[in-house]
Amino acid sequence: METAKQTVSKPTYTLWQLALYFLKLGTWGFGGPVALVGYMRRDLVDARHWISDEDYKEGLALSQLAPGPLAAQLGIYLGFVHYRLLGATLTGIAFVLPSFLMVVALGWAYLHFGGLPWMQAVFYGVGAAVIGIIAISAQKLTVKSVRKDKLLWAIYLLLVAVTVITESEMAWLFLASGVLVWFLRAPPKWLNKSSLNAAALTQLPMTSAWLGGVDASLLVQIGVYFTKAGAFVFGSGLAIVPFLYGGLVTEHHWLTEKQFVDAVAVAMITPGPVVITVGFIGYLIAGLGGATIAALATFLPCFLVTVIAAPYFKKYGKVPGMLAFVDGITAAAIGAITGSVIVIAKRSIIDIPTALIAVITVALLWKFKKLQEPVIVAAAAVLGLIIYPLLKH
Repeated sequence: METAKQTVSKPTYTLWQLALYFLKLGTWGFGGPVALVGYMRRDLVDARHWISDEDYKEGLALSQLAPGPLAAQLGIYLGFVHYRLLGATLTGIAFVLPSFLMVVALGWAYLHFGGLPWMQAVFYGVGAAVIGIIAISAQKLTVKSVRKDKLLWAIYLLLVAVTVITESEMAWLFLASGVLVWFLRAPPKWLNKSSLNAAALTQLPMTSAWLGGVDASLLVQIGVYFTKAGAFVFGSGLAIVPFLYGGLVTEHHWLTEKQFVDAVAVAMITPGPVVITVGFIGYLIAGLGGATIAALATFLPCFLVTVIAAPYFKKYGKVPGMLAFVDGITAAAIGAITGSVIVIAKRSIIDIPTALIAVITVALLWKFKKLQEPVIVAAAAVLGLIIYPLLKH
């Protein structure tokens, strides 16, 4: 069997520079997973050339195949590229920590000052602006990765349609897309073994299911529940919302309907990975301990899957079959991301003012390439605080 040598170029940056970048991204990176993965490509691949295009695509493919929050998992993978376990650990912590501290502070304010009446107004404006931000990010990802390849465009458009129609992301379609391109462009000589490897990779997170029957304290219950959430929810951070609703509101009765809606709003108005709202939820359930355990449990599965699977992606990443496989998965992933923009837009664009905010956001980001997204988010929040009360009177 022909194998490829593992080649890792010498990094042109230090680990601390990378950690600082992710600390800043976690602090100022608004727009959810679609925007965040777009920022990583723009900054680390296109602008600074710290990460190669191949490494980025491999990371995006693995992040879509494996469970857990997309943006956090890609960040962990990019940290692993040159600095292995220590890099993955530091980038993961740096990326998640700022937004975790923010949602804990919001959780404290929520409990002490009674609800978030102003949050609806802020979310009204920010939610619309976020649609514009992620739409631009999805467009850039599409142009960079799908290019003019007809087969990849067919896969991309199929996943856009499936995501819009079903309003969910189907992990098996990512895998099927990769296999299709692989078989058409670089038919494998050792099909059985390759299939087993792919199957084994998708089964890694299943071990967390063994924790489901633990009978212990509230904190242990929180840990078990959020570990399952992190292990079985694929794709963008917003994909975890339906899963959480059933367990938090209906099954365990840890949150009321209003508290859950407010938690989703918190996810949208804070920077960093959307799924960090689990910290806010954990705080409402059991204070700082609940917030910490909920966050750690949610991110642990994606961290373990990444550091276990990444070496195999690196080792076989240059084999023609793997390159074709990654191209197929990447096209499918970006199609699903683009479809999710449409799904989210249907919920956030609710009237003429929100539609105008979204359109203006797209126009500004298209025209002014160096315009920072936090500036737009802040302006949208102010607009929301002004417009929303007027609409309610």
